[in-house]
Amino acid sequence: MDIEKYQIEAYNEPLLATHRKAYDYVASTVPNAAAVIEKLRAFQVGIPSWALGTGGTRFGRFPGGGEPRNLEEKIADIGLLHALNKSSGAISLHIPWDIPTNASHIKALAAQKGIVFDAMNSNTFQDQPGQALSYKFGSLQHVDAATRKQAIDHCIEVINYGIDLGSNALTVWLADGSCFPGQLNFRKAFQNTLSGLQEVYKALPENWKLFVEYKAFEPNFYSTTVGDWGQSYLYASKLGPQAYTLVDLGHHHPNVNIEQIVSLLLMEGKLGGFHFNDSKYGDDDLTVGSIKPYQLFLIFNELIEGMDARGMEHATDLGWMIDASHNVKDPLEDLLQSVEAIMIAYAQALLVDRKALSEAQQQNDVARAQEILQGAYRTDVRPLVAEARLLDGGALQPLAVFRAAEVRKNLIKERGAVSIATGL
Repeated sequence: MDIEKYQIEAYNEPLLATHRKAYDYVASTVPNAAAVIEKLRAFQVGIPSWALGTGGTRFGRFPGGGEPRNLEEKIADIGLLHALNKSSGAISLHIPWDIPTNASHIKALAAQKGIVFDAMNSNTFQDQPGQALSYKFGSLQHVDAATRKQAIDHCIEVINYGIDLGSNALTVWLADGSCFPGQLNFRKAFQNTLSGLQEVYKALPENWKLFVEYKAFEPNFYSTTVGDWGQSYLYASKLGPQAYTLVDLGHHHPNVNIEQIVSLLLMEGKLGGFHFNDSKYGDDDLTVGSIKPYQLFLIFNELIEGMDARGMEHATDLGWMIDASHNVKDPLEDLLQSVEAIMIAYAQALLVDRKALSEAQQQNDVARAQEILQGAYRTDVRPLVAEARLLDGGALQPLAVFRAAEVRKNLIKERGAVSIATGL
């Protein structure tokens, strides 16, 4: 299903007067509104190919119908999201869930929708049909050299798929670890993993990045071989200048200061990108901004400060991706909400008065520093985000248009009520 530009314009028409009034008010109170809007227009969020179907838990999965049955339909769904919000112009593929059997065809199809290919994702946390050796006890950390080589070969295969599609990064998340004391030699597991990553690193094209993603726990609950940002940073530092740490917001213990982590990684030039989601307890994979929107703002505040300090381009110098799995919402509605939350937090952080904040920090004026941050956070920037969409031909209210156009109903007509997406 496609939503045409004229349809979006028709949905926008009755809302324009109200939007213009709200936008004019915000623009009159924000000194850099035009600059904020241009940054918003340039900022694109990668949509994960595995999040376009209903997610699941260990207890069950409840598909809602009309899910994309193949990679072509996944690209079509992302094209639909991008048509509505103009901020979803990239797709992040997971291999082997979404192997492009005809790369030139897939690349052309994505280009028609205004979509590029973000980081590729390997999968050594599941055994695939016909796989010779099992990852039950790990992949790159495994005590068996043949199992490690199988995992290395898979990662290199993913790189080759990405080259054909025009991607320029590989994300490696390893479920490797242990569930019980004594199960694993920590030092040897680290050394095996580093050795495997070094082989993968050698296969990177010159313009590629390797993102080493970490996670505190799950599926292993005693130790994880890439368990926190320090371990990821250690791997990335040993690998070389093309290797970076990737931060997934849900891959931390509760109440970890993620904004401090990203600040330090930026300072060291080793922050590669983000997987956005939200959580209450652990890797909950909830809608971005649904639980801790202030934390999301604080993270963006540190990102902007750190990137500006290094002269980095906000839109292109880090990888911006969503990583979520949703069990009770329409996955496309959820993605629209997640992208909106990201854009709002980014816009709010762009409003922070950096000079005033720095002066307050130098003077140890704690209350003033808090007022500066919370003043930006409490600003209703939704009209700015909507104006950026409007200028690019998007919908003023993407979720409302999605529902008014009965997108899910039409997708069920096209694909059936029992179609299930690949991946989670």
